Amino acid sequence: MSIKLSFVAAAPLICSNTAGSDFIKTSTGKEAVNATYPVAIVMVRAIRDYFMSTGHKVGFKPAGGIRTAEESLVWLSLIKEELGDDWLCPSLFRLGASSLLADIERQIYHQVTGQYAAYHDLPMA
Repeated sequence: MSIKLSFVAAAPLICSNTAGSDFIKTSTGKEAVNATYPVAIVMVRAIRDYFMSTGHKVGFKPAGGIRTAEESLVWLSLIKEELGDDWLCPSLFRLGASSLLADIERQIYHQVTGQYAAYHDLPMA
């Protein structure tokens, strides 16, 4: 199923004005196709346009498929470049990435020890 970007661009307006939402997200994270950059750029620019016309900040949450610290940096960069530093806070930007924690732990382990841990070295409780 293809997504019409014009529908995506209307999401912040519909969600904020009609439903009173303070956040929009790319997907539930449970679909075959989740957070994609083209759709996210349209959504983020619509959030910016909505803010410019109303003064109301709507948050953004990319969800699904974000598994590495490196991928999360791309999303942070997108938000910083398109919306600015004000959006780089938990009340306006969150990552829907349950599998990201393990990679962040591995990156921290690498910074401390100089070696990458195997996944079984850092088990989730």
